Amino acid sequence: MSYDAALSIGSFPRAILHIDGDAFFASCEQSRNPALRGKPVVTGKERGIASSMSYEAKACGVTRAMPLHEIRKRCPNVVILPSDYETYSLLSKRLYAIVRRYTPDVEEYGIDECFADITGLRRPLHMSYEQIAERIKRELDTELGFTFSIGLAPNKVVAKVASKWKKPSGLTVIPAREIHTFLENLPAEKIWGIGRHTSNYLEKLGITTALQFARMRESEVRARFSKPFYEIWQELNGRFILPLTLEEKTSQASIQKMRTFTPPSNDKKFVFAQLSKNIENACIKARRYKLAARRITILLRTSTFHDTAAELSLSHGSAFPDEIVTACESPFNSLFNPRVTYRATAVILTKFEPVLSQQPDLFGESVRVERLVKLYDAVDAIAARYGKHTAFLGSSFAAHAYAQHKGDRGDAPERKHMGIKGETKRQRLNIPMFIGDVS
Repeated sequence: MSYDAALSIGSFPRAILHIDGDAFFASCEQSRNPALRGKPVVTGKERGIASSMSYEAKACGVTRAMPLHEIRKRCPNVVILPSDYETYSLLSKRLYAIVRRYTPDVEEYGIDECFADITGLRRPLHMSYEQIAERIKRELDTELGFTFSIGLAPNKVVAKVASKWKKPSGLTVIPAREIHTFLENLPAEKIWGIGRHTSNYLEKLGITTALQFARMRESEVRARFSKPFYEIWQELNGRFILPLTLEEKTSQASIQKMRTFTPPSNDKKFVFAQLSKNIENACIKARRYKLAARRITILLRTSTFHDTAAELSLSHGSAFPDEIVTACESPFNSLFNPRVTYRATAVILTKFEPVLSQQPDLFGESVRVERLVKLYDAVDAIAARYGKHTAFLGSSFAAHAYAQHKGDRGDAPERKHMGIKGETKRQRLNIPMFIGDVS
């Protein structure tokens, strides 16, 4: 074994990559439309606040959730676009597919980021771990048309530190023997998994940097912190503790759907339609995981951001929106005040049980549920072929008949205006993603 190979093994008992898209949503827009490159681009027009900002917009002082009117003051030449999540999801799948050319061990951590385990691939790929990371970065940057930042480290926590070290378009390698040099001046709250409350607690202990936390005695860490923070401490000390989650997520603790609409409304039928549409969306996700909810929470948000909520329990689990909408009518009527204007509705499904967990009964309940399962299997099949909400409840009609947002906030993503004759919106996502417009 060569000296370099031995050193690589010692520095990387495990070789973990964290791959992070730079300003992902805004970069997707610049990739699709090259005329936007080099310009300050902000997405989130439909929400009235910034969802994502290009680095040119960040240089103007634009921050996440900044109101659009404030953005225009700070950056008069800004390009503000509605979010196009279907396109972002498509490019996200491409991100994962490119990384999987090199390793099957990929954790799809978020729409714009993933972890990858490349341990043991130096010999079959005839490259060092750093060269593998460089090759992945080059292919991502070239094929997707924007930059990614990559961190290479012995575990997930330190790989997260590395990917943030040189943004944008950075590649940072942190061998096990050099972790301490990267943690020395890094604020503790910058560590993945350490939030504001934990960082405040660390400050009370006199700990402000990640290295100070890493150098705490193990017995003290175990005594003062819960298991997740002990695992972070171990990884900051170079151990590989947190495995990659490779399997697709198959469960949910809760499902929440909330949508804002503009202008705010006191039209009871319209506001209830918005709630009904949210219930349909939540049930779509519940059926995807084959779950039925026993507890439902509905929420109404006023134009002054005051929330009122009601909770109800069902006698049996359900993932069928017609059942849940009917059950929510009475609590909605109790919450709704016609003298108030509303800007958002939400639904939260909890207390799940498997679909069809009911035993056969004398009153035909299980037969009724089986019929509903077949009905919504057909609804879901229609949606898969022709697009979401091709079939929807009559109670949601007003939410579908009018745009979610009126005025310029209701602008549709440009992709939706660019169809080829005969295409549906869903079919358009099955063709290769192109750079720029096709006339």
